[in-house]
Amino acid sequence: MNDSPPNTITLTVPGMGSDHCAGIVRKTLERLDGVDKIQINIANHHVSITIEAGGPDSSALKSAVEGAGYDVAAVQSDDTEGSDSDAEIEEAYLSQARKRLIIAALPTTLIMLLMIPHMFWQPIPGYLAIVALLAFPVVFLYGGIATHKSTWRSLKNRTFNMDVLISMGSLPPYLIGLVGFITPMTSFIEMAATIMTFHLLGRYLEALAKGRASQAIRRLMTLGAKTARVERDGEEVEVPVKELAPGDIMIVRPGDKIPTDGEVVEGESHLDESIATGESIPVYKSAGDSVTGATINKEGRLRVKATRVGGDTFLSQVVKLIDQAQGSRVPIQEFADRMTGRFVPAVLAIALVSLVTWAVFPDTLRPILEWGSTFLPWVNPEAATPVLAILAAIAVLVIACPCALGLATPTALMVGSGIGAERGILIRSGEAIQTFKDVKVIVLDKTGTITRGEPKLTDAIVAVGIEESRLLTLAASVENASEHPIARAIVDGARERDIKIQDVSEFRSTGARGVSGKVGDEAVLIGNRRLLEEEGVSDLEALDEAMKELENKGRTVVIVAADGQALGLVAVADTLKEQSVEAIRGMHALGLHVVMITGDNERAAHAVADEVGIDEVQAGVLPEGKVDAIRALQEKHGNHVAMVGDGINDAPALTQANVGIAIGAGADVAIEAADVTLVRGELTAVVDAMHLSRATYGKIVQNLIWASAYNVAAIPIAAIGLLHPMVGVIAMTASSLSVIGNSLLLKRRFTRESPQGVLR
Repeated sequence: MNDSPPNTITLTVPGMGSDHCAGIVRKTLERLDGVDKIQINIANHHVSITIEAGGPDSSALKSAVEGAGYDVAAVQSDDTEGSDSDAEIEEAYLSQARKRLIIAALPTTLIMLLMIPHMFWQPIPGYLAIVALLAFPVVFLYGGIATHKSTWRSLKNRTFNMDVLISMGSLPPYLIGLVGFITPMTSFIEMAATIMTFHLLGRYLEALAKGRASQAIRRLMTLGAKTARVERDGEEVEVPVKELAPGDIMIVRPGDKIPTDGEVVEGESHLDESIATGESIPVYKSAGDSVTGATINKEGRLRVKATRVGGDTFLSQVVKLIDQAQGSRVPIQEFADRMTGRFVPAVLAIALVSLVTWAVFPDTLRPILEWGSTFLPWVNPEAATPVLAILAAIAVLVIACPCALGLATPTALMVGSGIGAERGILIRSGEAIQTFKDVKVIVLDKTGTITRGEPKLTDAIVAVGIEESRLLTLAASVENASEHPIARAIVDGARERDIKIQDVSEFRSTGARGVSGKVGDEAVLIGNRRLLEEEGVSDLEALDEAMKELENKGRTVVIVAADGQALGLVAVADTLKEQSVEAIRGMHALGLHVVMITGDNERAAHAVADEVGIDEVQAGVLPEGKVDAIRALQEKHGNHVAMVGDGINDAPALTQANVGIAIGAGADVAIEAADVTLVRGELTAVVDAMHLSRATYGKIVQNLIWASAYNVAAIPIAAIGLLHPMVGVIAMTASSLSVIGNSLLLKRRFTRESPQGVLR
């Protein structure tokens, strides 16, 4: 024991391919004193163990896992590093699986080529000796030795992994077949070699398919830049990205990747941010804008100050979130866990019962074989009773497939979270996926979620005989001297309309009521009605109706006057995001009740709600009141409420909601509090996330139903003698691969080309 081991130790266990394996590893580690918490991620084969003071050290943990029958390829005390070595370990494991398969497949193929003429045409002299020699390396040496070692360690540790079934299905047939050297009997040696070879084929194909399923996160890990050009002592030098520090000034040329998260200090360009947002349209960046590591600079030269490095970068956080999701547990998984925990002992018991039943009651069971022989070519009711008993027992052992049950949840989570990451949807946990599918009410914050969160010039209404260009020239010229958000919105809006802004003199601000100044020879006054009435401005009544109509739409309206005469109205408002209407239409199509909770006044809130089609509005709600509002909705609609927000003040409400959804462009606090993060700051991503969660959960259910039905149907059929062991081992391999293949079908259902990029 080590008195002060690292707080968290991460083991890489490449042979841990399913939840069944993970359950064995978990139970083995839980037996050790001082183990506080175990987090297992089948996608990257990591087992992260949190150790209490005085708990086991890394060598003790490694020995425990190896004792359960699984090799440990690497031990790390910091799970934020080593993605490169993870890829190397996985490649080495796949290469080893391929080599074992080839070494087993060559002798087994020769055995099959000899068996066919020996059985059907001409007996081959010394056939049994030849077959025994060819099968020996397959069953006992490089082909099967790892399986048998795993079985031995597993049994010694009082755990039962999948290898136990394969060893029990291949060793006895080989050893029984050797009896043929003493007395004439049916040979089972061919069966032993075939079972081991198909088992190794299944392991190889499973590793290959799981590599495809987890390719999204692997691709993310490799997308970052390897080196960066930085300014050091007035010169440009190239350094590894790992050596960057916050504050370094990086030089990013056209075509380069941004080395790490930062802020543009000089230059302008368009950046391809599809790695982060899933959106292919480049985004304009200039001085003061933040940029994300691994995004691609399209044309301009940029000087960028590094703000986040190493594990703090956006890309690292995304990888951590996906890791967290893929290593999480879905509540429905408890069903599979209960089944797989008792699976192998139950199969061994059924195989033993089948063997004994055939030995004791052969005449009762033979009629079943006679019936089966009419449509199953491998069934031989005339075979000797011991042969039938052995075949039935071995068939039970090799057709049982705990791996299919164990793969049902993690492969679907792996593929679903990978698809989400590629499209800027980060789902933190498997539990969120299951909860998300049941959501009936979705709560939206207004500012920054439905709207842009910044005022914009929306309307310019002129009095009779006044030109709009004159109204906007005078308004923008005076407001250009002010830093108020409404003033900036008027100035920016006028510039977008190609209005030339003139110099202003004698500028004066009257606080919240308005501003004044001279543009050329004209004395311009801009403000609310009360200010203009006090200053004696005429013709205000003519603008009353237009002013009321704009205010009813939630606009902030100011009156513009020159030399005592009202020229017209200028209105600004927080405008809708482009896709908000489309997104809420998509939410309604999903059957969701859409609620907007905002701190704005009733009039402004209802104006926005009417424009986008919100079902229910709660206005004037303070930040601390949002939590109570969520609770009230949960009492009314049950625990099926999701909340979307982007600000620090949304974090408590996101936590209170059954599913919290953070707009990724918002505050880090909100993202940390959320179950789902949408990197793309558009509400249509909420609809995409809902479709993705429903589809992922659907795949989990389909996989569990298939794996359960397969085992429930196949094991009894094997027990009564209707399945040959060779057919059984092929079916077992096909079962695991079908679960992985079904999960991979998620990729086909999620298309960028559909209107919202949604699943179909």
